[in-house]
Amino acid sequence: MPNYEAVMGLEVHAQLKTNTKMFCGCPTSFGEPPNTQVCPVCLGLPGSLPVVNAQAFEFALKAALALHCEIVGFTKFDRKNYYYPDLPKNYQISQFDLPFCKNGYLDINVDGAVKRIGITRIHMEEDAGKLVHSDHGGGSGVDLNRAGTPLLEIVSEPDLRTPAEARAYMEAVAHILEFLGICDCNMQEGSLRCDANVSVRPIGQTTLNTRREIKNMNSFRYVEQAIEIEIGEQIGLYESGGTVRQETRLFNGDTGVIRTMRTKEDAQDYRYFPEPDLPPIVITEAMINEIKNKLDELPEARKQRYINELKLSDYDAKVLTDFKPMGDFFEAVLKEGVAPKFASNWITADLQGILKEHKQTIDTCGLEPKAVAELIQLVEKDKKINRAAAKETVFPKMLETKKSALEIATVENLLIVADTGATEKIVEDVIEKFPKLVADFVGGKDAVLNAIFGKCMGEFKGKGDPAVIRPMLEKKLLALREKK
Repeated sequence: MPNYEAVMGLEVHAQLKTNTKMFCGCPTSFGEPPNTQVCPVCLGLPGSLPVVNAQAFEFALKAALALHCEIVGFTKFDRKNYYYPDLPKNYQISQFDLPFCKNGYLDINVDGAVKRIGITRIHMEEDAGKLVHSDHGGGSGVDLNRAGTPLLEIVSEPDLRTPAEARAYMEAVAHILEFLGICDCNMQEGSLRCDANVSVRPIGQTTLNTRREIKNMNSFRYVEQAIEIEIGEQIGLYESGGTVRQETRLFNGDTGVIRTMRTKEDAQDYRYFPEPDLPPIVITEAMINEIKNKLDELPEARKQRYINELKLSDYDAKVLTDFKPMGDFFEAVLKEGVAPKFASNWITADLQGILKEHKQTIDTCGLEPKAVAELIQLVEKDKKINRAAAKETVFPKMLETKKSALEIATVENLLIVADTGATEKIVEDVIEKFPKLVADFVGGKDAVLNAIFGKCMGEFKGKGDPAVIRPMLEKKLLALREKK
């Protein structure tokens, strides 16, 4: 039996984060009552005329530049003709033979290996509506609120070979779109979806075999899972002497089953022709340069800057760039004068852990970077609050009350005892209070020092500075050992 390899390309569909639709002024907000965000244009009523959303076009150019695409100088829109209940015009305004960009690429990382995936093209189009199926009575309705929402379709070359690569590619695309601020990539709401074209062939064969397309997957996990199942099915067909028929398929993530939706159409089935109501668009060098100047720093560039300029570890830099709001918060904390390493440690570890416990994220917790910077400085620079008190009491109360760290520490009596005499008195009291532990240390059991130190910190009730207390305690205990 020959060994097989999979050959895959993905078509990622991303809803652009504009306030209005692609060709009309209807809002794009999610979750509104059905058919309340429609007008004659997105309903395709006679006499209505589309107008291109300028912000959507700018967003599209941003994506093209971020994905290293070649911007073409002349582009147009086309009508893609097909009938489906959620397509009120019976055609979709899309792009066919003259997309606005082509020949891009994206580098992905799978198990430490970097692989470059080619991007054939990116084109713009409008989204369709949505069929709503009733659980009771078997009826279906059509919600056209989504019809006309601006979409980017990002089409990769067939460079993907494993389900893991496909997932990594889609995650990388989503990461860039989020960083650019042009798509919220909320897959549960359908703002990021993916079609996968999958074929298999014997290893060593250079020609492509018949592919099957899996439509509308809305989860990174489903993309990986569906492709793995599809590969297995196709290999099974070939090994049993059968053939693979070109078709469109649907994956059910709950059951793990792929079923045939329809035989696959080719381009001629859609009877593309130029959209007569929209003029072609000429993209000038000046337009491209203007967009370049507006591009935000991309995730990989930000990560490398954190490593090279701020001297953060690869792990910390990755954590800070995996979720853009966290990196933005980190940048704002740095502007308040906090050292990069302190800011990174607190945001990626301490604060992140507390926020997770409270089921919040850095961008939704309601705390200002300035307030968090004050907390970090009070702990790390001014030594007025110890780390344990900051984590266990001060920050949770900041989340709850939005009061300042200093105010909370003062009210809760958590400010570190700065009086050396008072500190020394408490250390000496602990030495007297736990004679058995002290005797063990004096007798040579060095590990007991940690237990005695813990007793000291308990006596300070969150107001002791470990950097002062431990050396003082150790000095006194060593003096007792020497006297023995």
